[in-house]
This record gives sequence, structure tokens and C-alpha cells, in this order.
Amino acid sequence: MAGISTGSIYALVALGLVLIYRSTRILNFAHGDIATAGTFFAFALLELGVHFGLAMVAALLFGALLAIAFYVCVLIPAQRREATQLGQIILTLGLGLILQGLISYFGGTEPQSFPFPLSDTKVYQFRGVVISQLSLGMIGVGMVVSLLLYLLVQKTRFGLAMRATSENLPAAQTLGLPTRRILALSWGLAAFLGVLAGLFLAPSLFMDPFFMLEPFLKGFAAAILGGLNSLPGAIVGGLLLGITESLTGGYISLAFKNSFAFLVIIVVLIIRPEGLLGTEFKERV
Repeated sequence: MAGISTGSIYALVALGLVLIYRSTRILNFAHGDIATAGTFFAFALLELGVHFGLAMVAALLFGALLAIAFYVCVLIPAQRREATQLGQIILTLGLGLILQGLISYFGGTEPQSFPFPLSDTKVYQFRGVVISQLSLGMIGVGMVVSLLLYLLVQKTRFGLAMRATSENLPAAQTLGLPTRRILALSWGLAAFLGVLAGLFLAPSLFMDPFFMLEPFLKGFAAAILGGLNSLPGAIVGGLLLGITESLTGGYISLAFKNSFAFLVIIVVLIIRPEGLLGTEFKERV
């Protein structure tokens, strides 16, 4: 159960990375830092006495708008100047470093405790299974958000436009789809998921400008494990990574926890280089 709860958060991070990669073929290395900025924004609002619900909504919107602004103001001009894919990835790395500096300046570098309505110490027991209130919340939000994202992508006109844009951008532009707007909203949705993951991770970790670094790396690994072009793969990869980590820490050694999880990923990728649910990317030259 601990692995499922942690894996649910890894899945949220991985879903955001996959959303961006599917649509633009860009790996967003600022994803974790945007999530950190949104979480610190919520913390600042809580310090001012804002209700937690309003602070959470404001933080999610802040993260989404930050990502949209980066795409519109930085990436689109870079693409118009025919920036390479690697160059655009470096721009996301630059954004991450800028955000780290700003968070350190305004939020401080000292670890801080994040107030959250769900407790990490209050636990429930059911037939020998012990799970905390916060872990239940993580599992619940992971399931609900995954379901809502599936419905958005598969059952709405916007989701159809997203899939068309990610499948064939020139064809989508030819058909008159507002691809720039669709891609901008995809970046915003990805940041929304990242900030949501940060808000649920902050209570169990001490907040500092780098507290989302390890969850970002785990989410990145989960996305690769499941397949960088597969949204269901991101969910499966996140859950598998979380469960593998917890079982390794419980039955083998805490010191070997991270190593064994990544060893599993290496083995899977040797067998299936495109990931568990990913499809091979083919491009006609």
C-alpha cells in the first residue's frame, strides 16, 4: 500500500512529462522546479492566512500559467528561429535553474514543514494492512486524476485535438487546428499535474528549493519505464516503480531501495526499449 501511494505520485509526475513529450518531443527538465514553485506559492498564501482550498487552487493555476508563459514567450520564439530539439531541452533546463534561484531567494533555503489537512502520522488498520491518512489521499488523488485525464484525452474534442496534434503536427495545422493553443494548454496541464504531486509530497518531506528533485527523477524514470509516448504507461510505470521501491526497502534493504528499482528499469528497457506500453516511434525521412 505504501508503494501504491508513492507510485501514484510518481505517476502524476510521469503523466506531466509524457503529455509534453507526446506533443512536442521535448523532455521538460524544469517540470520538478515548476512543481516546487507552485508548492512554495501555496505555502506563501497559507502563511498569509488564505484558506487551504483556495491556496491549493491558486498554486495549481500558478504552475499552469507559469508553464504556459514559458512555452508562449520562450519556446515558440525559439521554434520560429528554428531552434533544435536539443536547444529547446536546454531552455527547459535553464528555466529550472532560474526557478531554483528565485525560490531560494524568496522562499529561503532552510527546510520548512508544509501544513496539510491530511496527516502522515494518523494511520488506519484493516486486516493487518496499515496505511496513513496522507497515503490514502495520495492513492485517491492519483486514481481520480488519472480517470479525469483519460476522459479528457479520449472523450472530449480538446482531447481529440491533443491526440491529432501529437500524432502529426503539420497535418493538424493543415486541418486548421489551433496547434499553438493546444500545445500551450498541454504544457499548462502538465504543470498542473506536477504541482498537484508537489502539494501531496510536501507534507511528508521537508520543503526546500530542491525537494522535488528526487520525485522528478523518479517520475522521469517511471515515464521511461512505461513508455514516453504512452499515458497509461506513465501510470503503470509510476505504480511499478513505487511498489518495487517499497518491497525492496521492506524485504531487502533500505540502502538498496533506489538501486534495485532502477535495476528493474534497466532490465525492462533491455527487453523493451520503447517501454512497457510505449510504441516504437517511426519517422519517414
